[in-house]
Amino acid sequence: MKTDDAIVVEHQSIQGGYSLLVMRAPGVAPLVQPGQFIHVKVPHLGDSVLRRPFSVFKTDGDRLAILYKNVGKGTRTLQFLRAGEKLSIVGPLGHGFPAPDPKKFPVIVAGGYGNAALYLTARTSPVKGIAFFGGRTAQDVLCVSDFQALGWDVRVATDDGSLGTKGLVTAALDLWCAAEAKEITPEFFCCGPNGMLKAVAERAMKSGQTAWVSLDNNMGCGVGACLTCVVKVKADNAQGWEWKRSCHEGPVFECREILWESVG
Repeated sequence: MKTDDAIVVEHQSIQGGYSLLVMRAPGVAPLVQPGQFIHVKVPHLGDSVLRRPFSVFKTDGDRLAILYKNVGKGTRTLQFLRAGEKLSIVGPLGHGFPAPDPKKFPVIVAGGYGNAALYLTARTSPVKGIAFFGGRTAQDVLCVSDFQALGWDVRVATDDGSLGTKGLVTAALDLWCAAEAKEITPEFFCCGPNGMLKAVAERAMKSGQTAWVSLDNNMGCGVGACLTCVVKVKADNAQGWEWKRSCHEGPVFECREILWESVG
């Protein structure tokens, strides 16, 4: 973990309120592992002192990129950053995704811009797999061409049917599992809303498969000190569970570790 004064290289609006921010961060970018995140101090926020966590989308030498959506004061202010400006980042943080098992078939399941946290897993995977992307509308489906350029098969589902199949991304996943996954052993890598993560976890546990999930918990400090992002996981103690910090022991957990009834 390092603190770096990153320099904005590129900042562009993509679609539907989503933006791509590319920065030069030589102290952080080369260290990033798939599924890790950075904590960003957003400039020009006055007395607001908390940093904001962002999954790392791409890395290339001393550069890294994040995808974000305008959802509040921090990201609304972040949109005004221009090339050449500085921002303070801490990272890389968190326990990310493990390397895909070369004996299994990697399956990515992502909701909204959760697929940004999975790009590095796809890029480094020894096996080209299949990715299922879900969103409310076509405007909420990002990065399809990025994953296709890596040689991955991408299937899209939207709630309103404006792109791909109509319905939940788990419905598209179920169709594929029933028709094409009988002769292989899937290994799931997931990021998105907690409800989607739980649904994929239930399917993986029922079928005896492995599912790695990146939990979407609110983070305060990002380094394990404030305990605002804790999640209940199974443990060999009298109560049968313990707290773990999403920012430190996570955000990625194997689905069987989590007590899903406690996840909001």
